[in-house]
Order: sequence, then C-alpha cells, then structure tokens
Amino acid sequence: MPDRPEPPPASPPVRPAVPADAGEIARLRSAYVLSEPLGHAWLAVTREQLAQRLRPEGDARAYVVDAPDGGLAACALALVHRVLPGPGYPRGLAARIHAVATEPAHRRRGYARAVVSSLLGHLQMDGVTLFELHASDEAAPLYAELGFTRDPALMRMIRPVGQPSARLSRDREP
Repeated sequence: MPDRPEPPPASPPVRPAVPADAGEIARLRSAYVLSEPLGHAWLAVTREQLAQRLRPEGDARAYVVDAPDGGLAACALALVHRVLPGPGYPRGLAARIHAVATEPAHRRRGYARAVVSSLLGHLQMDGVTLFELHASDEAAPLYAELGFTRDPALMRMIRPVGQPSARLSRDREP
C-alpha cells in the first residue's frame, strides 16, 4: 500500500474570551508577561476590572485556547482606545495588545500565532487599524511575520498618583 500523506495538523481551537475568562487571562499575564508577578490583591483587582471590560460594551478584546485539563493554555488580550484620526487610522481606533501568553506545557503548538491572528482579525473587523505592542526578543519574529515593525521612538514611564517619582509596588494593596 502506498504511504498516505499525513493530514495537516488541526488548527488550535481558538475562541473569543468572555468575562468568566478574566481570572485566567490575569493569571497568564502575571505569570508570563509581566517582569514581576502580581500579588493576590492585584490579581483580584485585575480580574474584576478585566471581567467588566470583556463585556460586549467594554474596550477589551481577547482570544483564548482552552487547556485540556482546565484553565487556559494561551491568550491574547488587547484594549481598544480612540486616537485622533489620520491617513493610517481614519476611524481613530487603536489597540494596544497588553498580553500574549502561553502556558509552557502548551508551547510550540501554534497557539500564540492562532490567538493573535484571531484577535487582529476581530479588531480589524471592528475598524481598528493602528496596533501597538511590546515584544520580547523571543516573540518578535512572530509579530514581524504578522506585519508588526519595530518603533525605536517608543518610551514608557510609570508615575503613580501621589508618588511623582516612585514606582508602585506590585505587592502593595491596590
């Protein structure tokens, strides 16, 4: 019998996130995106706020892959905001991708590409044309394949209310 070609790998089962996913998205972001994990109090605040923002009228959009043993295997989260319109973004809609994370046990399966691609497609259908993210060196090639380019002008500052020069502790109660 002649050898049959292997069927292509199945696409990861990606779905839009719902408010009930907020806790898992917050956990993945804390564990795999932030430079320091959040404390329990900040995780609770993040979960509550994200659940509200993931509602249909909210500004958060996310796509996820469920883990077979419960929880999430991967997620991509963006927040949509208004900017002044211009030729590249005539509707004045931009999205900052805040978190793309995959549990280590589920990496190298195309989950990050799948959730980011689904998220970008959804955002484009919503009229978003300006996309921003911070990329690790490890993830930069994926984002470049999806059309992102580096912007050397981007700078960042954190200035908490009431603390003009100190950074807010991740362990301090919100």
